[in-house]
Amino acid sequence: MLRCRDGSYYVGATTNLEQRLGQHRGGTFSGYTATRLPVEMVWAAEFDTIHDAIANERRMKRWSRAKKEAFIEGDWARLRALSSRSEAEEVKVTRLPRSERYGG
Repeated sequence: MLRCRDGSYYVGATTNLEQRLGQHRGGTFSGYTATRLPVEMVWAAEFDTIHDAIANERRMKRWSRAKKEAFIEGDWARLRALSSRSEAEEVKVTRLPRSERYGG
């Protein structure tokens, strides 16, 4: 998940995080982030399959800004309060160490 210059969030999935992050930061795509540079990686996770990653991406894209921020901050109580069901428990991921999540 990336935080854009305008404070919005971009959620995506990839099989090569470093390459994709470089593409976003370089503005090489004409998509959402290209007009909102710079971007900062605020959350990343590894999934067993790309299908799992895409399913998670779709779920998170439907989340409100407040819900995304609660998730980024690890505020599970607030996330549950913002959810009709506990989506925090549905997202089964391996969290990267903080130093790796923010991409330096």
